[in-house]
Formats: sequence, structure tokens, C-alpha cells
Amino acid sequence: MSTTASIARSDRGTAPRKMRSDARHNVDALLGAAKAVFAESGVDAPVRSIAERAGVGVGTLYRHFPLRSDLISAVFRREIDACVDAAPGIEAAYPPGEALDRWIMRYTEFVATKRGLAAALHSGDSAYEPLAEYFSTRLAPTLDRLLAAATASGDIVQTVDASEFLGAVANLSHQSGPVSGDASGQPERMVRLLLAGLRAEEA
Repeated sequence: MSTTASIARSDRGTAPRKMRSDARHNVDALLGAAKAVFAESGVDAPVRSIAERAGVGVGTLYRHFPLRSDLISAVFRREIDACVDAAPGIEAAYPPGEALDRWIMRYTEFVATKRGLAAALHSGDSAYEPLAEYFSTRLAPTLDRLLAAATASGDIVQTVDASEFLGAVANLSHQSGPVSGDASGQPERMVRLLLAGLRAEEA
């Protein structure tokens, strides 16, 4: 199921409904705009700025996403889907070890550019509860496959749980804030050290 189709149902388990092409276009535009605005200003950015960037009215935004949590959840789901969908192409183009690295850096970019998303997801708001399962059922199996291939090829020697590794990368991405000057690449540097650890023999 595409992300656009998946957000045409609520997280309360109602059945998916088909969207008209114009509505689907508006949703795609809103999600793209929200992704960019969240990266620039955080998830608490004014919805008006998101609607303006998408080229639609605020009423259209609220028609598709009545609550801010609806919009945040939809962006999160779309980005997870994009990470998962990128994996087969990466696996086909690169050796297992490099494919693992490239996919993890793709995931790191997704996490690091979502300013305020972690705080929203861990706010205790029940609207975000379904995302934890979506995260684990979509991303963890993909990383499991990449890890297994890299292990079989001998590119990595350490065994790691996929869900734990995803969590570690997310923590590094959120906690690696600026220390001095421009630290925009700090999460990537820290995650590369984590990846290097998979290749290190036990002391």
C-alpha cells in the first residue's frame, strides 16, 4: 500500500478509502511541504506555512489532517516507506557491506532532519502509538536483511539486533547537537563510527 493510500485511513483501524486524483495530489503536496518545513523549523511550525508551501489553503490541510498529530504521523510514515523502498535498489547496486552503510546513512538522514519529531513521538500522545509498530514492522526487517547479507559476505563480524541498532542510530542522530560552529554532519560521523564497530573484532 502506498503512503498516500495508507493515510487515507485513520490510525484507529478503519478501512482504507480511495482518494480522487486531485485529493491525492493535494496530500502529496502537503506531505512534501510538511517534510521541508519540519526540517527547517521543527514539527511545531505554523500550519499556514506548510499550506502556503504546498500551494493549498489551510482549509484543505485541515480537511486531510484535522490534527497536527495526523500530519506528523503521515510524514513519518511516508519517510519510513521511502527508506524501506530505497533498500532493494541499494542492495542491487552495491556489495553487502557498502549497501548496509548506504542504507543506514539514508535512515540517518531521515532521522536527523526531523527536528522535534522524537519529542513529539515520545510525548505520550496516544495518536502516535501506532507509529512504534509501523516503525518496527517496516524498518527492522529491512535492516535485518541487510545485516544478514553483510554478515554472510564477511563484511561485518559483529552480531546486532536490528531494532536495537535502529534505536542507537536514532539516539545518536537526536543527541548529536551542535557543539561549536557548524555541526550539521555530526550525526553522520557518529553513525559511521557505529558502523565501523560492526567490523571490529572482539578485544
